[in-house]
Order: sequence, then structure tokens, then C-alpha cells
Amino acid sequence: MPRFFINYVPEELVVITGEDGRHIARSLRMQPGERLILCDSIGTDYNCEIESIADGEATVRVLNFCKTVAEPSVNVTVYQGLPKADKMDSIVQKAVETGAVRIVPVMTARCVSRPDEKAAAKKIERWQKISQEAAKQSGRGIIPQIGALTNYRSAMKEAAQNGEIILFFEGGGQSISQLVSPETKNLAIFIGPEGGFEQAEVDFALQNGGKIGTLGARILRTETAPVAALAAIMRSTGNM
Repeated sequence: MPRFFINYVPEELVVITGEDGRHIARSLRMQPGERLILCDSIGTDYNCEIESIADGEATVRVLNFCKTVAEPSVNVTVYQGLPKADKMDSIVQKAVETGAVRIVPVMTARCVSRPDEKAAAKKIERWQKISQEAAKQSGRGIIPQIGALTNYRSAMKEAAQNGEIILFFEGGGQSISQLVSPETKNLAIFIGPEGGFEQAEVDFALQNGGKIGTLGARILRTETAPVAALAAIMRSTGNM
């Protein structure tokens, strides 16, 4: 069923305009009587029926509402070492699909891509759109937010204030099953760019209360690692 995000609690009748209205009317060619879902972006789904469509707008009637079932019990923020080229596009998409609530691009010692402030702002805007589309496709109850590009030390200090931390290191560490349980509620995971983390960065994570994790004996690409980590975390917390 088509799904659209709104940023308010809807009344009994809602007029959907703009890009979403045009998408319903012109791209999907939906008709009166067909159903769609509006999500308030904070975890509630509203089941709706189209009353009328005209001039690229759709008027829908709210039939009932319920809590979104797709949101996991654990809030995972992905702190991703900024990769080269367009790899971050895929990372954002797949991280949203596998349950991340926030993705933060991080500038680490071994990052090759180093955009200036203007270029970074454009990238973040694009990644936010990718996040929204992935949230629609995967039935999420929120639109995971893309944080501003930040340096490694600031990211680690921020994460230390908000819950548990796992830094995944190709040099070895504890397994996810040892670090995560169904009781885990707020978790930050750090994924290195191409080339991984320097030892000094690993040490800084430990100094800030972080734990060092492993994703197994195989070394994963930077765009593969967050997906593997999230899938394993969701499994260990009972969300998969």
C-alpha cells in the first residue's frame, strides 16, 4: 500500500498537495476509493481512503490509526566514516531499511573524501531524500535523520552521552552477541571508511566507554559493514 510521511497529526479529512499529491494523482494514478497510509513521522500510521483527486491534489479520509509495527525496540545511530564516491548513498538507503534511526557521516583519519562545507551540505540534503524514500519503501514509522558531517572526536563524545558504543575494528574485538542483548535500547555503532580506523581512534573509543566489536574473520567493505552490523544487532535484540 502506498505510504506517505506527514509532519502533523491529521484531521478526519486531509488534502495532500505538492510532490506527494502529484505522485498520487499522476504517477500512481490512484482513484477514489483506493487506500493509502499516512505516517506522522513519529511512529503512528493512519489508514486512509481517497475521497477525490483533482489538479494534482488528493483528498483522503482517515479511517483508523495504529502504531507503526516496523520500528525496532533498539535505537541505533550509525556513525559512518565518510567513504569515497557515492558509496554513502547506498549506506544510507540500506541502513534505513535495516533499522537505523540516525546516520552521521564522520571525518576520520583515513577518509579520502574531504568535502568542503558547501559540498557537504549538498550531500547531506541528498542523503536525507534517500533516507525518506527508503523509509517509505521499508514501512518505517520515522524518517531517520542524517546528521551534519562531523569530526571523529566530536562524534565519539556525542555518542558517549547517549548510550552504548561499539566501534567495529578489523583488528578484532568481541562479537555482537557478546555486546548486545534484547535489553539494549540506545546504541551507537562506528564504521570506518576505506582503510578502517587508526589505532589511536580505537584507543579514543575505549577512553570514552566504547567497546570494540568484530564482524567476523572476513574484512568487509565500508558499505557492507553497517548493513551486516545492523542485521546482527536486530537479530540479537529480537527485532529480526
